[in-house]
Amino acid sequence: MVNSNEDYDRSDDLKRFEESKTGVKGLVDAGHNTIPRIFVHPPEALSDLKPVSDTPPESIPVIDLSGFDSDRRAALVDQVTRAAREYGFFQIVNHGIPRAKLDRTIAAVKAFHEQPAEARAGLYTRESGTGFSYMSNVDLFQSKAASWRDTMTVRLGPADPSLWEHVPEICRDAVAEWDREVVRLGGLVLDLVGEGLRLGARRLRELSCLEGRIMVGHYYPYCPQPDLTLGLRSHADPGVLTVLLQDHMGGLQIKHGEVWVDVKPVPGAVVINVGDLLQIMSNDIYKSVDHRVLANSCQEPRVSIAVFLNPGKREELYGPLPELILPEKPALYQRFTFSEFMRRHFTKELDNKSLKNYFKI
Repeated sequence: MVNSNEDYDRSDDLKRFEESKTGVKGLVDAGHNTIPRIFVHPPEALSDLKPVSDTPPESIPVIDLSGFDSDRRAALVDQVTRAAREYGFFQIVNHGIPRAKLDRTIAAVKAFHEQPAEARAGLYTRESGTGFSYMSNVDLFQSKAASWRDTMTVRLGPADPSLWEHVPEICRDAVAEWDREVVRLGGLVLDLVGEGLRLGARRLRELSCLEGRIMVGHYYPYCPQPDLTLGLRSHADPGVLTVLLQDHMGGLQIKHGEVWVDVKPVPGAVVINVGDLLQIMSNDIYKSVDHRVLANSCQEPRVSIAVFLNPGKREELYGPLPELILPEKPALYQRFTFSEFMRRHFTKELDNKSLKNYFKI
């Protein structure tokens, strides 16, 4: 039962949950039919979970990438540019990644999270020195309420061959294969969004935006009280672009205007979204928007895999690109190192901390 005692001290519950080292999946396996209080969000955080009208808003654009190297490219650049300006999110199909490889990646991350509790507990850590970590809620001890999910994280770039000995064997090959696909596809999408800004060919690649890759494999098990919590609270991604693979379960939503829009799963599609750093580099031409994941009310778990494309050159200065600073539109943001940018990202809880506002001039 949810404890209504105003003097409730959540530190003991947090400690007990963390020391179990089995995450939310451990709670589900133990047969909990109510969620611990540390996962209960305040009513104001959940007030807009229900549809505001009988007519749901449209979903985000779906862009067919076939013919990207033909005379269709200009039209594709226009579509990508419009989606990045208006929604900050879009889905891509006919991207060249076989459906079997998408399914294998999802299955491998699912298999990692569904190992026996003792196998997972041996890997549970908040330290990322090896390039691999597994935990529940990166901001567990900073947030007002935890979210109903567990996460494995892999630092994929800059390239480090020694990384792979730390990635569990159960998902190692699939993750390595997925990284190769993301490098190819992410490079193409970076080129398209760069062309939409009328930048030189491969300009964003030259700024090392493909080199600092971080992968997170989220696992959202069944939640017995989905109206009291979230799978992932509202937030904006900090980096350049995010390449997201989601399964068929649904639950991802983006903020579009004043309403939440479902990112409905499209078979074989990959989701792309703009991060805060790309909005800053584009001098507000592209939009990094808030998004969230609803708690999973289905018995079947939801799995998603996001790869964040970040600069590999962490100590160089970033800000609005010189080509996009004009007399009629001066720079809207300060310049900063990527290290400082990410340090600020991790000093607060996940929600309500877009870095765009902090670096605004």
